[in-house]
Amino acid sequence: MYKQLLYLTAFVLFFSATAAAQTSGLVTGKVTDTLDRPLPGANVVIRKLDLRTSADATGAFRLAGVPAGRYTVRISSTGYRPVELSVQVHAAGEASLAVRLQDLAADLSDVVVSASRRAESLSQTPSSVTVVSEKDIRTQSAISPNLANILAFSVPGLGTSTNQTGNSGQTLRGRNVLVLIDGIPQSTPLRAGGRDIRSIDPAVIGRIEVIKGATAIYGNGAEGGLINYLTKRGDTSRKLGGYSQLGLTGNTRGDSTVGYRAVQQLFGKAGRIDYMVSGAFEKTGVYRDAEGLVISPDYGLGETRSYNGFTKIGYTLSAKQRLELMYNYFSSRQQSDYVLKNGVYGQRPAIGIRGTRGGAEEGTRYNHNANLQYTNQRIFGKTDLAANVYFQDFYTIYSQVASFYGGGQSAIKSAKKGARASLNTPLVFSDAVSAQLNYGIDLMNDRTSQSLVDGRLWVPDMNMVNFAPYLQTSTNLFSDLTIKAGLRAENINIAVDDFNTLATGPNGQGSIAVRGGTLNYNAFVFNAGARYSASRYFNPFVSYAQSFSVFELGRVLRAAKANTLEQLETKPIIVNNYEGGFSSQVGPLNFSAAYYYSTSRLGANLLEVNGVYISQRIPEHVWGYELQADIEVLKGVNIGGNYAQVEGKGDVDNDGNFDGEKDVYLNTTRIPPSKATAYLSVSAVSDLSLQLNWTRIGNRDRFAPNAAGKYLIGEGPVRAYHLFNFSAGYRAGKAISLNLGVENLFNHVYYPAISQFYGSDGIYARGNGRRFNLSVGFTY
Repeated sequence: MYKQLLYLTAFVLFFSATAAAQTSGLVTGKVTDTLDRPLPGANVVIRKLDLRTSADATGAFRLAGVPAGRYTVRISSTGYRPVELSVQVHAAGEASLAVRLQDLAADLSDVVVSASRRAESLSQTPSSVTVVSEKDIRTQSAISPNLANILAFSVPGLGTSTNQTGNSGQTLRGRNVLVLIDGIPQSTPLRAGGRDIRSIDPAVIGRIEVIKGATAIYGNGAEGGLINYLTKRGDTSRKLGGYSQLGLTGNTRGDSTVGYRAVQQLFGKAGRIDYMVSGAFEKTGVYRDAEGLVISPDYGLGETRSYNGFTKIGYTLSAKQRLELMYNYFSSRQQSDYVLKNGVYGQRPAIGIRGTRGGAEEGTRYNHNANLQYTNQRIFGKTDLAANVYFQDFYTIYSQVASFYGGGQSAIKSAKKGARASLNTPLVFSDAVSAQLNYGIDLMNDRTSQSLVDGRLWVPDMNMVNFAPYLQTSTNLFSDLTIKAGLRAENINIAVDDFNTLATGPNGQGSIAVRGGTLNYNAFVFNAGARYSASRYFNPFVSYAQSFSVFELGRVLRAAKANTLEQLETKPIIVNNYEGGFSSQVGPLNFSAAYYYSTSRLGANLLEVNGVYISQRIPEHVWGYELQADIEVLKGVNIGGNYAQVEGKGDVDNDGNFDGEKDVYLNTTRIPPSKATAYLSVSAVSDLSLQLNWTRIGNRDRFAPNAAGKYLIGEGPVRAYHLFNFSAGYRAGKAISLNLGVENLFNHVYYPAISQFYGSDGIYARGNGRRFNLSVGFTY
């Protein structure tokens, strides 16, 4: 009886398996990139059946037991554009697929490279990222080519534009931001100069990636995140192409306001060489406020001449290897016929009146950037290599100030040289688990100093050598869960020359001789995060990241009260950033939200003591949230916007309690007021596009005036204001485009946030009145 039951059971199992085999089929295939190289670890999913697998080392995959029917198969791999295919599966049959995934670098709407220094899908990046596309840059540039304005409107959490040559107070999430051009640092964290955002012309930028929250991926200075300007590559579909643009700018009220702008670009590909060459020149007229008054020329954007020269040449060594050389030159100088007439803070604006400006022309004399990059796909095994050497040489001169004995103009000079090598290795552990290892080493030399144009030294030469190996891992579990973790070892040595501080009186009175030396910093910084992307309706992430920064060492040195380097407070800033958020796509609606909290045992809050600016080194915590939404309400009609709120406090008595009597809110040089933006975009009519933008800067009133009734730097109350901007673009055939931009459409009288929070009669200047930007472009 036992044997009979055993035979019967075996027969039933065999019959069931045979029947299933006759009613189900097989889906097989191979996944490659556009160069026919296998993509091991690519995810293959039939969501309707919850069947999934991963490609093996040869890119091949196999899904068995698929019931007969028609299904959608989704194939994806980090760094490549996902593909969805409709497949008919027949009973006892095999459906074979040959799938090529396109590198997301060719579809930049869904990829970010700055977060991990390799291409990865935004939907699998466990951090807050804002990508400003080339189209967005072009639309906003039609209103104003000032990058500070473009970023302020586009990036939640970034402070409002200053309407000046500098970006002091334009922090990211209440902390300092590192600005890069193709990964080359533009910021000068050893002595922050506030000239890094406006360091290149937008005409040569292909996209802007903003990584928000502390990060150490590019080294020193990214306490609040980083802004990476990724420059354009020429159109390689023809041997020679070009673009020419001419434009007029000016105010709609007052004389002498008209300026002009010209851009010329050539690009193409000949054999193995692709190239792009660009030149841009802009001359602005007098900037006036809504009542026609000349805006203060100090640090002003009026009556400036800006130059930008750019070239990028690529050479394809083989199907796997490429060499690329980039060079960019930027300069902006002011030549004004006006001098400052102080206002009265809170009552009357600072303006410009006719006069002769003494001293040197204010502005960036030069900003040279060069980068030579070599890439090799599959340099050994499945490992890719990206290696580059770069340099940056920067020199800028500031306006006359009287904050030190004798007054005068100061200038910051900074030169950087560096080399990087980055390797990326994919690993496949099973059908459900794959990973990417990104590892390498960074080497940089940064020499920064600040002197007065009359020859006096203010900040001595600081010679920094930074050596940093790093490892970043990204693991995909069951295709939908991405877990990232990384470690960077910072090794920094800074040699400081012997120097004398500036005198506080005649004949060297008050000057202190400081013996220099070498400062050594070593630290490990860590990051970890996870993102779950199974559903487009709810795509959540959590992350933790650290940054390491030797920030504002120059400000500490120039305010030295001791005669040796060892006696000064030169400890670094290590920021811990905690964040959670999500993105959602429901039909035509895209929505995202994030909340963050960052701490540092030592901060660098700018403080005014007896008329001297110093860095207050106390524990800090900063917190805030961001919201962003976009929806297509009708075909060709989109609305959207964002909102950001930031706050921060300092623990003055260092008791671990930020709500004590002595504890303070961080001032507004660090913590920007709330910011809301919205837009209405219409492109329903062929060849015509219209956009109306709105920005509101909120209130921030956290501080009281001192005994003399004056507000210290950064403590003046900010009163809310709002602005409307408009842009229109029309394409007349394939070659000619016409653009009109209007800034401050309703000619609103307002004071930018920096004019209000500085609390100074000389800085209390109004923002621009209504300005137009009319241009015509020709493509050939």
